[in-house]
Amino acid sequence: MVAVGKKAPDFTMATDGAGKVSLKDLKGKKVVLYFYPKDDTPGCTKEACGFRDSLPDFSGVDAEIIGVSKDSIAKHDKFKAKYELPFTLASDEDGAVCEAYGTWVEKSMYGRKYMGIDRATFLIDEKGVLQREWRKVKVKGHVEEVLDAVKAL
Repeated sequence: MVAVGKKAPDFTMATDGAGKVSLKDLKGKKVVLYFYPKDDTPGCTKEACGFRDSLPDFSGVDAEIIGVSKDSIAKHDKFKAKYELPFTLASDEDGAVCEAYGTWVEKSMYGRKYMGIDRATFLIDEKGVLQREWRKVKVKGHVEEVLDAVKAL
């Protein structure tokens, strides 16, 4: 299980644009790894656009933003194009990274239980150590809170 102050679980995932992203390849950069339930849904779109709009501030502190969901690369490509998202969207279709970070959880809606991604964000430092985590994220004000934490790192 992931824990603040410990090495963040390594990952390699397929990304939009037929790419790949690995935590080990991001050594030397701060990484904002945010997990979201589904492309092109209201909360996820608002969160993604919040990171998009704040990207110049994150770039100024040498932080890489990576959005993760179980959506396919094709869905990520459409979502990214529709909202002009200038950061990486990674596909965790098999759920291994969600499991490693503890974001694949039982949810409940209208009394029906199902498995899904719990909206969460992880701040990983230049050495690959987890510095902060936000669980059960509420979108409003979240990007600003993450940016403040990155600046303080």
